[in-house]
Amino acid sequence: MENINVLFWQSTIEEIQQGFIYRKRAEDFMCLICGESFKDGMIYRNEDQYMDAKMIMKNHILEQHGSVFDFLLNLSKRYTGLSEIQKEIMEYLYLGLTDKEIIKKQGGKSPATIRNHRFKFREKEKQARIYLALIGLLELSREPGENPEELIDVHRRATMVDDRYVITQGEREKILNSYLVNGKVSSFPSKEKKKLVILQYIMEAFSPNMEYSEKEVNDIIKQKIDDYVAVRRYLIQYGYMDRERDGSRYWINE
Repeated sequence: MENINVLFWQSTIEEIQQGFIYRKRAEDFMCLICGESFKDGMIYRNEDQYMDAKMIMKNHILEQHGSVFDFLLNLSKRYTGLSEIQKEIMEYLYLGLTDKEIIKKQGGKSPATIRNHRFKFREKEKQARIYLALIGLLELSREPGENPEELIDVHRRATMVDDRYVITQGEREKILNSYLVNGKVSSFPSKEKKKLVILQYIMEAFSPNMEYSEKEVNDIIKQKIDDYVAVRRYLIQYGYMDRERDGSRYWINE
């Protein structure tokens, strides 16, 4: 099972905007929001209509996620860089509201305020384009192959993002090598960076688009480490998983 979080961040701007990617090796279309996939070449039935894989994927995003815009807009500020007010105005603009209509929605604010936000959006876009161009050129300058100094990915629903996530792929491999014995974690580390690496490793045993009972979660964790109670708590605390308040079901927090 490919890591949906990794695939999301490796996708192009166009792929993120449409909300799905085409995987050549698997020959399917995969949703970048939840990981649902549809096999290319298959015909799918949706109520009284028949759709190919690409069309059913578009329909899936609309029915299950509302829109890609809503999903992206509701990501945390560290990804969007937008304040709550800016998110609100951007949503109004997406819905096609005029400046006057937005002013009315916001309780009669000055027209200059809306124009100022639109100006800032345009400046952010310019900065983003230059930044992406620089990153693209940086990638082109590197030798092909895995880079042990590449930083590990931060999952999209991470609750605490700071220097504890500054871990290279090389460091990750060293940590796993020191804690794994025949695929099982010998002990749960106390240091934050090591803890994150182990949690990510354990999360590889779970599948997206699935719901688990607490017993099922415990059983899966116990295959990787004995201290399943502490690990289950940390998976929730760090945003890797979410659950119902009564603990009746758990799922990957993607």
